[in-house]
Amino acid sequence: MRFSDDDIAFMAEAIALAAKGRFTTDPNPNVGALVVKNQQVLGRGYHHQAGQGHAEVYALAEAGAAAKGATCYVTLEPCAHYGRTPPCAEALVKAGVSRVVIAMLDPNPLVAGKGVAILQAAGIDVQSGLLAAEARALNPGFLSRMERKRPYVWLKMAASLDGRTALANGVSQWLTGIGARQDVQLFRAQSSAILSTASTLLTDSARLTVRQVSACSITPLTDNQIRQPLRVILDRQQRLTGSEPLFAEGGPVLLCYAAEQTPKHLAQAKVPVEQLAMTTTAFGHLCLTSVLAALHERQVNSVWTEAGSTLAGQLIAHGLVDELVLYQAPRFLGELAQPLAKLGDFQDLQQGPQWLIQDVVMLGSDIRIRALPVFPSLATSDASTEEAH
Repeated sequence: MRFSDDDIAFMAEAIALAAKGRFTTDPNPNVGALVVKNQQVLGRGYHHQAGQGHAEVYALAEAGAAAKGATCYVTLEPCAHYGRTPPCAEALVKAGVSRVVIAMLDPNPLVAGKGVAILQAAGIDVQSGLLAAEARALNPGFLSRMERKRPYVWLKMAASLDGRTALANGVSQWLTGIGARQDVQLFRAQSSAILSTASTLLTDSARLTVRQVSACSITPLTDNQIRQPLRVILDRQQRLTGSEPLFAEGGPVLLCYAAEQTPKHLAQAKVPVEQLAMTTTAFGHLCLTSVLAALHERQVNSVWTEAGSTLAGQLIAHGLVDELVLYQAPRFLGELAQPLAKLGDFQDLQQGPQWLIQDVVMLGSDIRIRALPVFPSLATSDASTEEAH
């Protein structure tokens, strides 16, 4: 299907609009929309927050009666069901638009072609597939949850030039500079959940909250507008007491422990805490695929992982990492320092996990590398982990 240069330009603007919601729409997708007539934009909209109006609603409201006979450009198929808001497909029909251009169809079973069917039944010309790859890139977590029934997993690591994460004595703060740490906050703010381990919390006194986002010039959001992600902690041995900094502030906490243990009473926790008994493998480790399945049931779109070399190695080995985000500091820590990931002893270069680098940027004096896995898995057994830093 051929699209005009104007079509491409208008859809590109809708995609840029959609990205404005990346910190606030979870668990809904990021969506942008334009209402256009005679090459003039009559209305613009994007989904601001779950429970509020969708992108098409805002664009149609701005266009008003002039929307009749216009074209609507929308990054995701208009919804066809009643949720917290009425169906957008019906709103477009009521507004009298004559054409709808959709970047990608919605894999949500509640929509999945039904929105297009409503539009076509009303005699509206519907075209789809314009800038589909760019539209998909807006919502890796939502699409992963809908298409694969599990969250999209980011693995964040910070290392020296010699690939070490901390000194042998465990000291790691601060390996990277302020620019890299602010960048981490932006990723946390876009995530549904942050995954870590009890060992990491006890070693680093980590809070795993979103903070200082207002210091980042690329976003106009202030700290009190930011949604705090669910913090998911693997605590197989029930080592946390509720008095750690994690439990003093921020969003809710989900503690995953071995099913054969009895959950502790965490009276000192000042935030909501849910404790979840998880299956273990033959080795007595928590099953990571079960953890991700539990998060899918909780409508978790994406998981930002901050942990030590054991969990990092297990996630990589079992093909559960969708994207690696590596911050590299311009220093050496020495051969006794702690490694990035425990992956065993390879006897051939081809055995080592390979990655396709997507981009490399400078953040102050540090480098950030984003990469995708070339091969999905090194493992032949159930995905599991020990909670170790």
